[in-house]
Amino acid sequence: MTSAQRERLSSPPLGVCLGLVLTLAAAACTAERPPPPPASTAPPNILLIVAEDMSGKVGAFGDEVAQTPAIDALAREGIRFPNAFTAAGVCAPSRSALITGVYPISMGTHQMRTSQGVPGSNVESYEAVPPPKIKAFPELLRAAGYATANFAKRDYQFGEPFTIWDVDVGGFLAPLEPALWRQLPDGKPWFIMVNLTATHESHLATIGGEYTEPWRTRMTQLARSQAARVERVTDPGEVTVPPYFPDTPDVRASIAQHYDNIHFMDGQVAEIVAALEADGLADDTIVVWTTDHGDAFPRAKRAVYDSGTRVPMVVRLPDESGAGTVRTQLVSFVDLAPTFLKLSDTEVPAFVQGRNFLEGEPRTYVYAARDRMDETVDRQRSVRDQQYRYIRNFMPEVAYFRPLLFRDMFPIMRELWRGAEGGTLAPEQGFYFAAPRPMEELYDTEADPHEVDNLAGRDEYQSILVRMRGELERWTRSVGDRGETPELEMVESMWPGLVQPVTSAPQVETSVGADGRQLLTLASVTEGASIGFRVNDDAWQLYTGPFSVDAAATLETKAIRYGYKESAVVAVTADWQPK
Repeated sequence: MTSAQRERLSSPPLGVCLGLVLTLAAAACTAERPPPPPASTAPPNILLIVAEDMSGKVGAFGDEVAQTPAIDALAREGIRFPNAFTAAGVCAPSRSALITGVYPISMGTHQMRTSQGVPGSNVESYEAVPPPKIKAFPELLRAAGYATANFAKRDYQFGEPFTIWDVDVGGFLAPLEPALWRQLPDGKPWFIMVNLTATHESHLATIGGEYTEPWRTRMTQLARSQAARVERVTDPGEVTVPPYFPDTPDVRASIAQHYDNIHFMDGQVAEIVAALEADGLADDTIVVWTTDHGDAFPRAKRAVYDSGTRVPMVVRLPDESGAGTVRTQLVSFVDLAPTFLKLSDTEVPAFVQGRNFLEGEPRTYVYAARDRMDETVDRQRSVRDQQYRYIRNFMPEVAYFRPLLFRDMFPIMRELWRGAEGGTLAPEQGFYFAAPRPMEELYDTEADPHEVDNLAGRDEYQSILVRMRGELERWTRSVGDRGETPELEMVESMWPGLVQPVTSAPQVETSVGADGRQLLTLASVTEGASIGFRVNDDAWQLYTGPFSVDAAATLETKAIRYGYKESAVVAVTADWQPK
């Protein structure tokens, strides 16, 4: 993309060309920018960049404190979606929804997190077993001819099936690899997911902080690493302190630190976009930037309020459609999978519970859930429309804030605990320590964006309360709510005898193709199993149908059902019989 093109893309004012961004009219509605060339018939590359633990603290989304030039530039070249919402206010359930297009409560991935087991039981860790038809959308893209790659975080709650990614590299603290496409095979369109962890809650660690075991060593290392690499660009005096936090120096310092981490992450976005442009791929690639849930603070992370589930999202289309515009429609994270599948001209399976957010009728509602958070058990369900949020508390007898080891190490939560113990909290702060809680909460998000004025008991809002309550009940009936079942009982239904099932190894059958070559067919008796194979110790490929290989080749195959153990690897001999 040339500098002249960039100048044109930055010119439309906020709100220009609202509407269907994939049409020629939306792309050409400003006099400054000529109509784009005819769309390519080649499938587009798709680059999904997902930051962690942050809400709308981005200049392009109206935050005057944020220093985010790279994301701001991407927003000028793309479409802003300020009303995108995650299905949970915490990473693992949220990411399970993103990767499948299915609500976590519907497939048993709603607890945070499965790898921490079931409190009060002998189950120290488990992997959820979704219904057999459910597949991660990158696997569906692989089956349709795409190459796929992932950097860093996975956290799907049903294991890490080897069939999802061609390339899967990096970890939580790994140095950024900004150009993963260079590791993928040539000649295929690609989907790449890059997870940027610099804004994670853990990066709010401070040198000299009060850390408990088993986290003391790691948090101390993180604090030192963060202090060494992250530039201090934010004045704590300029940040806004929400009313549910006490306005103290420690609180302001932590909020400013989060802004600094966001600035660092923005630099990583710049690296990725620069690599894309250097390789001449910008005009062939859809770029999406978003975050996995709301801010890295208490009553944001792990919450179903806007502070925990509302996230900024930018979509930059390669034909420049909708550049510089804003679409205020509601978007749910379950909508990402069907949208990516449609953009790649891949069939959207019936199990997907989201919808293509770039086309068709906009949503009326978005939904979210909160369940066990580490060792602390809770259950909330929420529905939101363009103005109101309704929350149902299924455990009103206990306080929202109860001890939670990991969260309680960080500065703002420590400040809240001190205030609760000393009786110094304002009512809108003390609300979260009180028990019993209201069974229902209702907020006008326009008049009360911080959601601290509960309207559920007011007569003038009863019609809205009834409507939102009814919609929440309709949704949970529609998708099924596995949170109604005690967690241990749910795990027993997935893992009989509380032992992880093992996927059956693939069986190999042979036939003769039309060209006279021998064809190999692979099948596993485990319902819903995905199958992979590799030739001559090369990378694992996804099996999609009968194939032939050279008679001199060595062949191995294995299978995985999500939530099960992988099968054994089956080595196939030259006469195509399993050893």
